[in-house]
Amino acid sequence: MCMIYDRETAHTTAQLLLQINAIKLNPKNPYTWASGWKSPIYCDNRICLSHKDVRKFIAEKMAQQAQLIYGEDFVIAGVATGAIGIGILVAELMGAPFIYVRPEPKSHGRKNQIEGQLMSDKKVLVIEDLISTGKSSLNAVKALKEQNVTVLGMIGIFDYGFQLAVDNFKKENVQLHTLSDYHHLISEAEKANYIETDQIEVLKSWRVSPADWKPNQ
Repeated sequence: MCMIYDRETAHTTAQLLLQINAIKLNPKNPYTWASGWKSPIYCDNRICLSHKDVRKFIAEKMAQQAQLIYGEDFVIAGVATGAIGIGILVAELMGAPFIYVRPEPKSHGRKNQIEGQLMSDKKVLVIEDLISTGKSSLNAVKALKEQNVTVLGMIGIFDYGFQLAVDNFKKENVQLHTLSDYHHLISEAEKANYIETDQIEVLKSWRVSPADWKPNQ
């Protein structure tokens, strides 16, 4: 189960993501994800890196959350490629070592999947930018565990809140915390008039069953 850092941070993070167009809502003309899913929302949190005040806020909140939950003395691992930048910022704030995890090992050279120096007796906190189904995020966790390190958990910027992801994280016994989620996003979007009132139900119905959702239903 995903846990939210705190409600104020969740609302502020959602506001910022909407303001810089890192998250775009378009129920009338849905996007198509790589998976083939039709979606009324598109999230690209890498855009945060282009806005100094936004990236500073997110990095500071993630570092605060990491210290509050896990203390100190661990390695920060960013999930490639979206969480490399924010992961480095969090590691810098915490004075922690940084590594990143590729989706799969390189096909050449040393054929690394994990880039950076990682000792087998270390504790690792995974940083992610976006949680959808959890597949790529948990793939990174698996790669780390294969190196005989202790994975403390994962902290992300935003979580769609899919039941599939909840089940996947529970199955792998990985603790997930995020700064914000879909519930707070919709709340802020409605409050700021980013979407029309009659589109709220469309957005809510999509999140319940994204694989089966069809536009204009």
